[in-house]
Amino acid sequence: MWEIYEHQSLAARLSRFPEDVLKRYEKWKDIVRISGPRGLRMIKGFHDEALKGQWQGYRSSRLGLQYRVIYGVEKYKLYVKVVEITAHDYRRK
Repeated sequence: MWEIYEHQSLAARLSRFPEDVLKRYEKWKDIVRISGPRGLRMIKGFHDEALKGQWQGYRSSRLGLQYRVIYGVEKYKLYVKVVEITAHDYRRK
């Protein structure tokens, strides 16, 4: 079993997210608790991937078309630290 730690600033903002995103996040947590990040990669809908740039060392999973959960995994420890849930910006610059 994996443990999930949510950053304290995230816990305070969870109530502001749409209900469907919160439900998908709860499902995401269920999968992580049972099978860890490897379980997320088996479900294509989450599109779990490693991040680059300033977020190098973290991973991202989709919680819908717009929202992502950003998390990190400590080596040799069975826990996941959720750092952020963010609305992904698709506008071209």
